[in-house]
Amino acid sequence: MSKFTVVIPARYASERLPGKPLRDIAGKPMLQHVYERAQESEAGQVIIATDDERIETAAKAFGANVCMTSDHHLSGTDRLAEVAEKMGWADDLVIVNLQGDEPMMPAKLINQCAALLDDPQADVATLASSFASPADLLNPNIVKVICDDNGFALYFSRASIPFSRTPETDSLAAETSRHHHGIYAYRAGILRRIVAATPTDIEKCERLEQLRAMSLGLRIKVGQPTLRPGPGIDTEQDLEEAARLMR
Repeated sequence: MSKFTVVIPARYASERLPGKPLRDIAGKPMLQHVYERAQESEAGQVIIATDDERIETAAKAFGANVCMTSDHHLSGTDRLAEVAEKMGWADDLVIVNLQGDEPMMPAKLINQCAALLDDPQADVATLASSFASPADLLNPNIVKVICDDNGFALYFSRASIPFSRTPETDSLAAETSRHHHGIYAYRAGILRRIVAATPTDIEKCERLEQLRAMSLGLRIKVGQPTLRPGPGIDTEQDLEEAARLMR
């Protein structure tokens, strides 16, 4: 596996959960849990990227490296690209984009995601699991992905995909689709190519930035996690569930 760096984009102004990175889970800011999981991985460096001084202050208080970025970025990917430019990273450096709302992403899976780029056909790598419950297939807060027979993504959506035409194929649809987790790996050169492109219509519709990469013809390798990560945090209910699991 190539050496890799983890960057954690963290934005204070979340629409569904304002102040999300600093919300408390089991006595620590959520962002601290994410940072600690990244520190437990094989990453050579872990950086928190933010545009908010409140996040910078909190992150430095728990010993994190912080890179302040523009407040005009529309996505975490754009924020990572600014970090890559400020750091002067070479095009072949592997960067893992670990979302700041994934406090229960095991270090083992961070390593696994980075290692997927050892496949020379992979431009981007990510992880996706089977659904924990049938209701997850219908939940728009859970992103779904369907893959080809070689494990490369065909499409990502907040809708339930593939669509089941009959009740007899409902279970088949649930088996075909997978629950996408908020983690990506790419080399710095691919990251620069993605952010240089204009957001596509499907990206705007779904509000999923990985669809821009697919529109560019980049191939996204989707790995099956060796263990299931805890929930990502999008709502108050998610926050309560994470706290319960950590207790």
